[in-house]
Amino acid sequence: LEGGHFYEPTIFTEVRPGSRLEQEEIFGPVLSVIRVGSVDDAFRVNNDVRYGLSSSIYTRNVQVAFRALQELDNGITYVNAPTIGAEAHLPFGGVKQTGNGHREGGWEVYEFYSETKVGYVDYSGTLQRAQIDNY
Repeated sequence: LEGGHFYEPTIFTEVRPGSRLEQEEIFGPVLSVIRVGSVDDAFRVNNDVRYGLSSSIYTRNVQVAFRALQELDNGITYVNAPTIGAEAHLPFGGVKQTGNGHREGGWEVYEFYSETKVGYVDYSGTLQRAQIDNY
């Protein structure tokens, strides 16, 4: 823009794990593409970064989705949704060397904006018998 500062949206391909581009928090219109060979590799690459503001994973595999929620070392993990870095209605501060440090909000905010709902998900990949079945 004339007389101002503008950085054009940029996509970097062939970024290597451990490179400065992969390790730094850029906070600009930048996408770094890192090719991995497996879900395990993707989780390892994510967790090897010293920052942990947020992550996002797209998958149809419920086992991978729940593994991501459990194993990715980030303050927020989105499943099948883009990462925006924070959710104002939830306690959030990031993990490792990123974010606000202390959690913002707290349970009062969570309870104010939420409605309790219980969900049960069996992601073992096997068919479970009903509890009333006779063995």
